[in-house]
Amino acid sequence: MSELRYNPLLQDWTMVASGRQARPHLPKDECPFCPGSGKVPDSYDVYVYDNDFPALSPTPSEPDDVGSSLYRTAPAYGKCEVVLYSPDHRLSLAHMPISGIRRVIDVWTERFEALSADPRHRYVLIFENRGEEVGVTMPHPHGQIYAYPYVPQKLRIELDACQAHFRQYGRCLLCGMNQSEQEFGARVVTETEHFLAYVPFFTDYPYGVFIVSKEHLTALPEMGADQKDDLAVVLQRVTAGMDRLFDRPFPYMMVLHQRPSDGSDVSAHYHFHIEFYPPLRDQTKSKYLASSETGAWAPCNPTAVEQTAPLLRQAILKAARGNEEGGARAMDDVLLHGEGSGRYG
Repeated sequence: MSELRYNPLLQDWTMVASGRQARPHLPKDECPFCPGSGKVPDSYDVYVYDNDFPALSPTPSEPDDVGSSLYRTAPAYGKCEVVLYSPDHRLSLAHMPISGIRRVIDVWTERFEALSADPRHRYVLIFENRGEEVGVTMPHPHGQIYAYPYVPQKLRIELDACQAHFRQYGRCLLCGMNQSEQEFGARVVTETEHFLAYVPFFTDYPYGVFIVSKEHLTALPEMGADQKDDLAVVLQRVTAGMDRLFDRPFPYMMVLHQRPSDGSDVSAHYHFHIEFYPPLRDQTKSKYLASSETGAWAPCNPTAVEQTAPLLRQAILKAARGNEEGGARAMDDVLLHGEGSGRYG
């Protein structure tokens, strides 16, 4: 059973998807995402398929008869897709060649456009969960795409804040953030011709990187070939640096923030960026969301980002020099694209 239940206290919807309780953990001796499993093509490059345990569906069932005028329900209309980055079970964004990451970006773009074309899809979210620390049950390299029938609350707040900033100052908020971070410098972890990566002033995660386009763009379809190539480079650098930081696979949640698909014009004030939410605060310790953060939405970062950003910047440089085990193939492509135009490239 899947349905939407409205939370009148927060003016937001909760997806109820009891069928997801049956999601399998990866068997030790087989992977359904690997060629030869019988569940994916025997040969593929980047592969998209409908999630077997979706929270949203293009043919949703009617909600249970438990709602009221106060407690509204709605069908869980939408789409949940899985994007397999590679047939190679061992790869991740940190270890993929730049050309492979670029193919993933092309698929992201195609699916964003296709899902946004449905007028009932009001927001399309592309994301990746990596690591058991964030609940991943299938370690084969993959991400997901959700097409929601509403704009989720966090994104609504962000869109409203960007619009309010533009009305007050006549300038994009993210463009201002880019300028501020470049001028301060210490929180920047890497830079390319078209993208800036930094641990922003306010993040609540010690290594909560933002990747932000330097040009004022709202979504992937607005990017040219050079910008997509550059995005592949910076994604590989950041994720390889994360793995190098503590010499272990680095868990994270990664989310692409793009314009909504609800028909609203946000071109003047909204700005494409990618946010990482990595739970590690050192090699063996995780940052947990406790009562204050969960119950009051009062974020608390256990470290100042001016201390953590330089550590990640150095890890990115070490990974780029080929010190990370198994990183040589990815490094070849990074070198072909140059070391970037910025001070920290």
